[in-house]
Amino acid sequence: MNTNRGRVCPVERAGSLDNVFRRLLQNPLKILAPYIQEGIVALDVGCGPGFFTLTMAQLVGSTGRVIGVDLQEGMLEKIRRKIRETEFENRIALHKCEGNSIGVAEQVDFVLLFYMVHEVPNKDEFFTEIARLLKPTGKVLIVEPPFHVSKAAFESTLRTAEKAGFKHSRGPRILLSKTSILQRGQ
Repeated sequence: MNTNRGRVCPVERAGSLDNVFRRLLQNPLKILAPYIQEGIVALDVGCGPGFFTLTMAQLVGSTGRVIGVDLQEGMLEKIRRKIRETEFENRIALHKCEGNSIGVAEQVDFVLLFYMVHEVPNKDEFFTEIARLLKPTGKVLIVEPPFHVSKAAFESTLRTAEKAGFKHSRGPRILLSKTSILQRGQ
């Protein structure tokens, strides 16, 4: 993930990541429903305060699981408070990652990388770990902000993913975003 905390959104600004206005512009259900089915295991890397995590838990249903991973314990605590004593409490496992390692052992069916890959200092190691975690038929949705990430930088990220064994295809249209779907090459 990232050992340089200056490059990640601080916990104090978490409200800007999870609010009604953002839900209108980047509706989590609309974005995620095509990729998440009931019963799967989904991974939300850089989950922040849980903007997508709770919708993922809704979509995987009572037989699925969501693993939310973040570098900052404060972000994970925000999710814990949201899910306490809800039906999602047993569907969502939260994990604090360290440095350049996601640190999850379980293989997953879907990975969400929303507005966070540009914060990763070693993308080669990162995508190698994502490839190890992803089941052979799984998918990765990568979404990056257009103002932080140039077209050239996004294309470089996709080339790095290719070196880790991924093929990429056009992702969904998401307002204010560059997107791609990654799948393991056959």
